[in-house]
Amino acid sequence: MAEAGAARRSRQGARAHEPAPAERRPGPRRTDLAPESVIHHRLRLGIVSALAASESLTFNELKALLKTTDGNLSVHCRKLEDAHHVVCTKTFEGRRPRTEYRLAPLGRRELARYLNHMEALIRATRHTLGH
Repeated sequence: MAEAGAARRSRQGARAHEPAPAERRPGPRRTDLAPESVIHHRLRLGIVSALAASESLTFNELKALLKTTDGNLSVHCRKLEDAHHVVCTKTFEGRRPRTEYRLAPLGRRELARYLNHMEALIRATRHTLGH
C-alpha cells in the first residue's frame, strides 16, 4: 500500500511541474522595441542598405563591402530573396558565373519603414534622456 501511495505522489509531482496551458510562455510578440522585419539582422540590414545606395551589386562586391564570408552572405541573401526584398540574377561572363543583386520595391519600402521605426526609437530615447 505504501508503494501505491509513493507512485501516486510521484505521478502527481511530475504533473505539478508541467505548466498549465495558461501558464505556458507565450510565443514571440511584436513590441515597439523589436520590429518584426527580415532586415533587422545586422548583415541583412547591411545588404539592403548597400543595395539602396546602388542600382545593383555583385555577390563579390557585397562580400567585400560587408567583410563577410561566402556562406554567411549566401544564407542572408537567400532570406532576403525568399522575403521578396532583393532580386537575384545569375548570369555568365564568359565561363565565369556572375551573381548580381538589386533591391526590390518591397525591400525599398521595408527599409524605409525600418529606418522610420528606428528614428522614432532614437527620438524617444533622446527625449527620455533629456537631450
